[in-house]
Amino acid sequence: MNGLWRLLVIGQVGAEVNTADDRKTALARYLEGPALLERTISALSATDLDAVPSQGGWTVRQIVHHVADGDDLWSSGIKAALGNTPAEFTLQWYWCQPQDVWAEQWAYRDRAVDVSLALLAATRAHVAQLLDHVPDAWSRSVAVRKPDGELVRLTVEAVVAMQADHLEHHVRALESRR
Repeated sequence: MNGLWRLLVIGQVGAEVNTADDRKTALARYLEGPALLERTISALSATDLDAVPSQGGWTVRQIVHHVADGDDLWSSGIKAALGNTPAEFTLQWYWCQPQDVWAEQWAYRDRAVDVSLALLAATRAHVAQLLDHVPDAWSRSVAVRKPDGELVRLTVEAVVAMQADHLEHHVRALESRR
């Protein structure tokens, strides 16, 4: 279970945003994320994208794919909340293996980043459109089964905030590599 998920579940990340201004700010962060990530990596060469940090960890290329895939996965949870609040959303199939396994299985090292950046931007634009058109979208929620089996209820706004935080966390980490 990743650190952001742990923090979300115990209430330290993805806090509820209760006013229209808070929601506008949260949505702006969410929508700005793809451009922020793209700007962060825009000057990097293929060699830079594939450089393994001296302390170990993922390459920039792998992080871009990870962020895009995370948004893609959680967009299904948002859609479940918007369309079927009693539903249970689970990522057990994903959480049953370490993220490094998924990175290998989904060829993070070998794929160009442009398609993942486009997916990230499209996913966020799609979710934003849903938030704009579905009544009470921000306050709708879905039951999410944690990796330990416990069910927790997450609002759409908490998931949007979590995904904005997730991308910004990775951008800060990438910037600190310079």
